[in-house]
Amino acid sequence: MKLSLEFDTLTLSANADDCRPIPGGFILSGAHLTLNLPAVPKNYYRHGWQSWSLTAWQEPERVVPAPRPAILHPMQTDPRYVHDPHPNGSWVGAVEFGDGNVLLLGALGLETHVRLDGRELHAWSETGPCDWVAVYGPEQQAFADYAARLGERFGRGRAASPPRVWCSWYSLYTEISEKRLLDILGDWVSFDSAQDRLFDVFQIDDGWQRSIGDWEPNEKFPSGMDGMADRIRETGRRAGLWLAPLLVVPSSELYRRHRDWLLRDEKGKLVSAGFNWNEQLYALDTTHPEVLDWLAALMKKVRGWGYDYIKLDFLYAGALEGKRHVETPREQAYRQGLGVIRQALGEAYLLACGAPVVPSIGLCDALRVGPDVAGHWEHRRDDLLLRNPAVPGTRNAIRTTVNRLWLAPLVHTDPDVVYFTPRNVSLNDEQKRLLQDLALVCGYKATSDLPGWLDQSQRAALTGFLANRPRVERSGRTTFTLDGRPVDFSPAMPLPPNPSLIQKISGALLGWAANSRFMLKVNAKLEKATLRKTLE
Repeated sequence: MKLSLEFDTLTLSANADDCRPIPGGFILSGAHLTLNLPAVPKNYYRHGWQSWSLTAWQEPERVVPAPRPAILHPMQTDPRYVHDPHPNGSWVGAVEFGDGNVLLLGALGLETHVRLDGRELHAWSETGPCDWVAVYGPEQQAFADYAARLGERFGRGRAASPPRVWCSWYSLYTEISEKRLLDILGDWVSFDSAQDRLFDVFQIDDGWQRSIGDWEPNEKFPSGMDGMADRIRETGRRAGLWLAPLLVVPSSELYRRHRDWLLRDEKGKLVSAGFNWNEQLYALDTTHPEVLDWLAALMKKVRGWGYDYIKLDFLYAGALEGKRHVETPREQAYRQGLGVIRQALGEAYLLACGAPVVPSIGLCDALRVGPDVAGHWEHRRDDLLLRNPAVPGTRNAIRTTVNRLWLAPLVHTDPDVVYFTPRNVSLNDEQKRLLQDLALVCGYKATSDLPGWLDQSQRAALTGFLANRPRVERSGRTTFTLDGRPVDFSPAMPLPPNPSLIQKISGALLGWAANSRFMLKVNAKLEKATLRKTLE
């Protein structure tokens, strides 16, 4: 039905099934909504589907092209909407007008999407009617109102504060072993002061498992993962472990034994979850009762080993489109699987990464809210030619993370690690400081720096960073003060400039080549060879 929505200083017409007023706005109901705007807005807020997906303010006329290569779409964006040329996003959208106020339209349900088309804001649910929040006013207040409603609907994380974490990934990647990690652990123990341990958590990342799907220690960990956890806990730290439990690769024993557990399309073909580890990725069907039992048993096993900080990665796989064992909407199916995981983990601290954002709320303690960082600020190949804002890069990570800080009342916002070492890092001092300041804003502090890579001044800087708990105040969209010191993240906010004709042609050719599994394998091999050289 047609409605007239009257906000404090804005009146607009809308189409919805029902409407009721709330402080600052309205709750609208329906499977499809349209808000008719008084003018073309100045900017549109697009919210990405999962942790790594682009979240940014953009000009309404700007077209954000589908990222390249296409083979990676399942692991970087919502494949269902990747080719929509309009400004669009998952669950929530907002428009900014000339007076500085914003109109926000956000879903209180799953499988929902918002798109701007000229002077119309369209929203819809893939699964039928649901409730929507429509609020108008200052930006921070509008997002705070929406976050409060999401918390009422889905819950909040349980942990009071995030721990300080050392993570193996960004220095060692998969080149980890029991001996190497124990040597590093010993170095951090030597570096601890008599009064305090520098890190609360020593987290083992990717590289310990036999295969993606076979979550048992490989030959590099002869004492087993329980032995590693024991050694970590002996130092007074919590043991942390990385897994990607919703993914399966063809080389795994799980794939050979249980192909009936995998997500398929309407034709019975396995659904692609992307490409990584030099293999095609597939997704577990989290509506299959045997899958749910397996996930619960896996989490209990990890807890039994002694790990109580759990980083679960590539979780988007549980929410991909497909035909499931039990007909269930895709994000509801993911949330069902994550709920089983949450229950099995008990009181362990759960960090969700590569995760659909709203369906994860209330079931995890922390959420990665941007792409992975990297030792570089930007990359011409990825940012300009491939037009891919979801790939690892410090600028990409800061941009999306800052634009998702409104989630902080619901979950610990993880901005990823910070760097103090110059080794394998091309970031200048200002860029490193922005990344460190973002971690202070989030209150989530982690690094992968190795003790042996830090000189005395860098160690002192890391120690001061980990001990710092500044008073954080937000003064604008990208500006904050930390104990009164101004911080501005605007250098990371702009999207890459539109490419020239030559760059468009070069990018198309590069994207075509990068879509080849062979080329991806070659690139991965080169990157691994380079990494091994740096670790010699």
